[in-house]
Amino acid sequence: MSGSVKQRIQDDMKAAMRAREKVRLGVIRLILAAIKQREVDERIELDGTQVLLVLEKMVKQRRDSIGQFSDAGRQDLADIESAELEIIRQYMPQPLSDAEVDAVIHEVITALGASSAQDMGRVMAALRPRLQGRAEMGPVSGKVKQRLLRAAS
Repeated sequence: MSGSVKQRIQDDMKAAMRAREKVRLGVIRLILAAIKQREVDERIELDGTQVLLVLEKMVKQRRDSIGQFSDAGRQDLADIESAELEIIRQYMPQPLSDAEVDAVIHEVITALGASSAQDMGRVMAALRPRLQGRAEMGPVSGKVKQRLLRAAS
């Protein structure tokens, strides 16, 4: 998978250069720099899951920045971050619907026989690879906790 996502990003960079799309090119270069930085730091070739982690981190950074810029009344900067966010999201897998996320949570809890809040870590560890890049883990964690508390009572 790594080849496919990374290769797609590199191909899009060449296309953006040819089309003289400055903003898109800049964001793609940021993505590739973040991937390369992680590969150099860890002395590894990132696989598809690890590339997704890099992209998720970039999405989270953009969301945080948009909130901070909006709160500070700097809509111009928030708009720039929003545009970057949209470009980064193009390389992420399609997000799952709430119903699909709930189904995966139910499946994992059932498979693990999880029945109390003490099983939270095991459930989240099993969910993470299945939902990586397709659902935000914060809300997923809340749903798991709710399910486990309901199961325990």
